[in-house]
Amino acid sequence: MKLSLFAQSALLTVAAALPGRWHDHDHERHEWRPAGPNDSRSPCPGLNVMANHGYLPRSGRDIDLATFRNAIAGAYNYAPKSLDFAFQKAIDLKLSTTGNASTIHLSDLNVHDAIEFDGSLSRSDYNLGDNHSFDPEVWGGVAESLGLYDAAPDNEDDLYVTIEVAAKARAKRVAEAMALNPRFNASENQMMGSPGTTALYLTTMWDYDAGAAPKAWVRAFFEEERLPFLEGYRAPKTQKDANLLGAISKAVLAVKV
Repeated sequence: MKLSLFAQSALLTVAAALPGRWHDHDHERHEWRPAGPNDSRSPCPGLNVMANHGYLPRSGRDIDLATFRNAIAGAYNYAPKSLDFAFQKAIDLKLSTTGNASTIHLSDLNVHDAIEFDGSLSRSDYNLGDNHSFDPEVWGGVAESLGLYDAAPDNEDDLYVTIEVAAKARAKRVAEAMALNPRFNASENQMMGSPGTTALYLTTMWDYDAGAAPKAWVRAFFEEERLPFLEGYRAPKTQKDANLLGAISKAVLAVKV
């Protein structure tokens, strides 16, 4: 059963008081708080998660490369420079509206077919009205394909999203988006970005021991844009890097769909 926001906040408060419970995480600074009405957010759940936990500015505004590097290292234990290419793409495409060409607001990434693209796993298409807000209907179809609501606690294998399942769910979502949206933009950005974002969320929520992403972690990540501490998540001791992301990307593309 999905916890209410009040219940989650209460559990986080209690858990934060337990010595050693959160390891190296400072939960006075990094407790989960959903975005307020004036906060800037992006179409990317992973960025929004970091802002909701204060690894990025909670406002989602005026983010520079150094802040971005510290955030991905702190929240997910990525090697700090491993995702520089993503930040640099936003700068190179001149998406910034901050008045400083080296910084971005998260909402700057809403520009269609720059970094955002049609066929998102959790957002509707630009042509259909809102390409940046979480769409429960879109996500509901993807979550069903991933089997997120069917996890059986007594079946260890059913608790994880595998690369194969994730790749097939992505392909199904894109096919459905193309059928629904007569102006679906199958640009080079979309063709590369779609499997890339699937690889990125798998890498971000990767459980090294399982060789897959726990379903409960994926749900919290997408549905509430929250680090799934309540579900057992800890940033792994083994640092993630571009090599791991590249390997998972290659594996996603290798799945026959």
